Amino acid sequence: MARVCVVTGKRPMSGNNVSHANNKTRRRFLPNLQRKRFWSPRRKRWVRLRVSAKAIKIMNRRGVDRVLDDLQKKGVKF
Repeated sequence: MARVCVVTGKRPMSGNNVSHANNKTRRRFLPNLQRKRFWSPRRKRWVRLRVSAKAIKIMNRRGVDRVLDDLQKKGVKF
């Protein structure tokens, strides 16, 4: 399973670990993904998504059904 948020599209980034001696080694920054169940009142069922913490805040603000409608238009299965 890919480490990608279905709502925001956040995915791993790459960067450097920088030591005190200014040595640089490559590293990955992973998104803060959670498996979360959302109740959809219009669909009358639970929907389980793998979303980032930012996406949870977006869904609280905009509403679950509105975000799910946008995902359905993009062709995302849930």
